[in-house]
Amino acid sequence: MSSTQQKPILPSVILETERLRLRAFVEADIDDVYASCTDPLLQRWIPLPAPGLPYTRRDAEQWCRETAPGMRTGGDGQQWAVTEKGSDRLLGSIGLVRTLWSAMNTEIGYWSAPWARGSGYTSEAAVAVSRWALEQGFRRVEIKAAPGNTASCRVAEKAGFTFEGVERSAMPLHEGRTDLAVYSLLPADLAAAG
Repeated sequence: MSSTQQKPILPSVILETERLRLRAFVEADIDDVYASCTDPLLQRWIPLPAPGLPYTRRDAEQWCRETAPGMRTGGDGQQWAVTEKGSDRLLGSIGLVRTLWSAMNTEIGYWSAPWARGSGYTSEAAVAVSRWALEQGFRRVEIKAAPGNTASCRVAEKAGFTFEGVERSAMPLHEGRTDLAVYSLLPADLAAAG
């Protein structure tokens, strides 16, 4: 008889920065999620919902109601809606994905709403989430981005991650495949930065 080991579940928390409030996705986010995830620039680099499939309003509903909350309760990671303090307007999404509990490694995935790009919000959110993950005991936090997606690579750099190298042909897109630049943040990096 085999026993199935349960994955740990991260605590449900709201993270705040100077300009942002990172909270759970709610029904009121569906329209902004749909508008963001159908944006051609986002679709170029993140093939949502899957390579070759168009993103639908039903996908946005499922993300807000089931997928995002299910990642935390299933022990696979955690997702936050990145919102502007005060207005609560959705600015993007950020979360811990591909969590490997046995090694205490996790990866940060994110996207930015078209109306929020170029403001530094995603870097600010990446700092908050990566530091929180290290406080939870993770030993390695990664960010992976297509090298051609210079804005995404800048997020990793601005958040203090170290470039490690490139995984060749690592991710399918809607059209073709892309390499992924790998960045990491370790507890020792923060201690050295002091």
